[in-house]
Amino acid sequence: MRVRPTKYFDITVAKFAVILPAAGKSSRFSTGSTQVGDIFFKKPFAPLENRPVWMHAADKFVNRPDVKQTLIVISREDLDDFTEKFGGNCAMLGIEIVAGGAERSDSVQAALARIKPEIDFVAVHDAARPCLTDEWIDKVFERAEQTGAAMLAVPVAATLKRVGPDKNIQETVSRESLWEAQTPQVFRRQLLLDAYAHRGDFTATDDAQLVERLPHPVAVVQCSAMNIKITSKDDLRLASAILKALPKPKLLNPPAHPFADDHLWR
Repeated sequence: MRVRPTKYFDITVAKFAVILPAAGKSSRFSTGSTQVGDIFFKKPFAPLENRPVWMHAADKFVNRPDVKQTLIVISREDLDDFTEKFGGNCAMLGIEIVAGGAERSDSVQAALARIKPEIDFVAVHDAARPCLTDEWIDKVFERAEQTGAAMLAVPVAATLKRVGPDKNIQETVSRESLWEAQTPQVFRRQLLLDAYAHRGDFTATDDAQLVERLPHPVAVVQCSAMNIKITSKDDLRLASAILKALPKPKLLNPPAHPFADDHLWR
């Protein structure tokens, strides 16, 4: 009997890199009151469930087989302290530390210069956005592979008011077709490089804005309001509750306790 040969198919799996911007000034964030002498934590480094906020965000990516490179961007003024306190954790998790720039776009651009040439897609995710699920990442990664550019977002549900300098309402703004941008925002590598090459001196509030200016469409993947960004101490309490409600991750390389002491960025 003649046996028909088995056909093997070469299924190419896309390779992703993840950039975690953590170089902001965190001017709206303090873990205590506004009294002089209180301990001040920049929001990505504040303690959340016994780990810094940034590590919760990083965990969701470093354990994915399709993520081949992870970079965290730290402001130059924090670089030495961050490396001293968290350099061991980053080495263990395979996370590269990059010195950031004056603006968020400068920081992402600095990390882009370090992306390996074999990477197909680049995801940019706020280091201060710790409440991710694997399902949300899967969906936005898949959509980016289909379209070249995709991001998580949620429809605006609240009533919006435009308020003047005198703190009086000027008008009620229609929320129809308005969405709140989230991260990760994921782009084909060359597309994001092109977007930054055409940036000039434009200051963007997110990476999708630069891609839109090429122009290139950015697909929106509906997410959840639970994918919050830490901007205040109240957000930490909310994030703690959300983390308890989300599916528990299965960590292949659970990180060691990150704190050398309890007074980061005093």
